[in-house]
Amino acid sequence: MAYHPFRHLGLKFISVVIAVALWFAVAGEQTVERSLRVSLELHNTPAELELVDNVPQNVDIRVRGASSLLSQLDSGDVVAAIDLSSARPGRKLFPLTREHIRVPWGVDVTQVFPGTVSLSFERSSSRTVPVEPTVEGEPAEGYEIVGRRADPAEVRVVGPESALKPLRVAITEPVSVAGATRRVRETVTVGLVDSRLRLDRPVNATVVVDIVPTPVQRALLSVPVRIRNAGAGLETGVVPSVVTVLTRGPKTVIDPLRPDQVNAYVDLAGLGPGRYNLSVRVDTRDFTVVRTDPATVRVNIGR
Repeated sequence: MAYHPFRHLGLKFISVVIAVALWFAVAGEQTVERSLRVSLELHNTPAELELVDNVPQNVDIRVRGASSLLSQLDSGDVVAAIDLSSARPGRKLFPLTREHIRVPWGVDVTQVFPGTVSLSFERSSSRTVPVEPTVEGEPAEGYEIVGRRADPAEVRVVGPESALKPLRVAITEPVSVAGATRRVRETVTVGLVDSRLRLDRPVNATVVVDIVPTPVQRALLSVPVRIRNAGAGLETGVVPSVVTVLTRGPKTVIDPLRPDQVNAYVDLAGLGPGRYNLSVRVDTRDFTVVRTDPATVRVNIGR
């Protein structure tokens, strides 16, 4: 189809008239200046470097333009940007000029403050550290925490070498055990206290907190000392014949325990007639023995 330069001539003429009218409207307006605080963006940080300074979030600028343009101008319409591709380990000054400010058409930048931005860089490094579960609150009365663990047990952390060196653990979001009477299991986010560091990838960990009844101790008096493995035809005597046994275990086990239910004994296996000082042993089931008093007894063996 042949091109006809005069096709839609009326519409073209109207468009030109509108454009010229807008230009004259703007050109005829009063030119004003205005101060703005705008966001500072950092671009192209080298992958092998870490920025270790507290970077200024904003910079102050002055702009000039038609009053109608500036009256509608918002700080979000203007951005300051610095290219960090030339960064190296150590401190470096980056200029911040009008060329670093992006503004809408018809707006000019007259001033930028500060004129330079000082930034410090370190080489990036990584290491693996254990995950330490964070636990809040206390179990119900009569219960205690006997273990806590996280899965995964380790995570990889990335950041500047100076921040990585003192790092010992990563932490989790708090897991509450307030009022708990049994094992608590919860999936939470893993994080780091030092904001200069980061995980090499987002990690959720399953935290398990083991809670058991708090052990109690109780002394059982006059527990009889029994004889085991005495040789055939031998007579035996034990002095003293009873001992005190200090037991430890769950309250539900220890409270109803009676002296005659505790098996304290001496083992005479391989012993012939004579006098012996032997250690008292105790069979344990659902409890442990802290000690016996006395710890040894005298055993007489005769025919």
